[in-house]
Amino acid sequence: MLDDKEKEVIEYLKQHPKSSSKEVFDKVNSGISYATVKRILSKLTTENLLTTTGKGKATKYFISSAYELLQPIDVEKYYEKEIDERKIKDSFNFNLITDILQHHDMFSENEIIKLQKLQKTYINNISQLSENEYKKELERLAIDLSWKSSQIEGNTYSLLETERLLKEKETASGKTKDEATMLLNHKEAIDFIVAHTDYLIPLSVSKIEDIHSMLIKELVIERNVRKRRVGISGTNYKPLDNEFQIKEALLNMCVLINSKENIFEKALLTLVLISYIQPFMDGNKRTARIVSNAILINYNYCPISFRTVDSIEYKKAMLLFYEQNNISSMKEIFITQFEFAVNTYF
Repeated sequence: MLDDKEKEVIEYLKQHPKSSSKEVFDKVNSGISYATVKRILSKLTTENLLTTTGKGKATKYFISSAYELLQPIDVEKYYEKEIDERKIKDSFNFNLITDILQHHDMFSENEIIKLQKLQKTYINNISQLSENEYKKELERLAIDLSWKSSQIEGNTYSLLETERLLKEKETASGKTKDEATMLLNHKEAIDFIVAHTDYLIPLSVSKIEDIHSMLIKELVIERNVRKRRVGISGTNYKPLDNEFQIKEALLNMCVLINSKENIFEKALLTLVLISYIQPFMDGNKRTARIVSNAILINYNYCPISFRTVDSIEYKKAMLLFYEQNNISSMKEIFITQFEFAVNTYF
């Protein structure tokens, strides 16, 4: 989160764009030194919250066009307001995919350093495993991912019950057939992306539809891009309801993700944008989590099980992206869960 001094600098630059560090120092009233102001400006620039023009003493600072996307938001405070009290972006933002996300990095330099260090640890760890040991760890992660991804969607199977189902095909008493089917479909989809690591590279609309079809097999859910309106519980955000616009948004998303060089960014954007577009009648977030992991696996990056994420916190972070186009909470979940996966499996 931003501290009070950083917030004051941000607020000043919102009102006085293209100010020099000296002008910020002269006008900010928190009693901090010029050196501290320069450190704050440098930090906020590194985090992509500010951008600059000019060099040296001629450097001018102003709010980045990615500020709304990346600014830290206190989630608990945000949800103190009820649905109808929150001021939100209630319709799909076409500009987000075709402009803002095209021109900005999602991760700060420090975040990238942390993720790359974790990735090196993962590569070192798997280099010491036999093929059989690696497969066992991947199987353990696949069970955890199937369980948690299903739990986020309301599935009531426990992790132990999920393990029995996926390993021994033993269904749990008191559970519905659809719950078992959802879990089995997850495992099938994960097994597919592990066996066909390059299937989703480059990302395409038809291949995303294929993964969705695996996840909804034998469930009463329509296949392929929806032709009807869909609502999202807990928010007044209204996704696109025109089939051609949905397909266009998905195509633009694929172009964006395929153009990104950073693998972490590819995976994170896939995770949030498939959910944001809501291209299917149901199963959107499930599809997003599997496709995001497919990207990580293709590039030999550690996959993510999401095992320790709280389902409610995940939904809140996703709703924050819907309502404010703010990725900060989902990014924090992504980083935390990547770290958990590296330290827990393999």
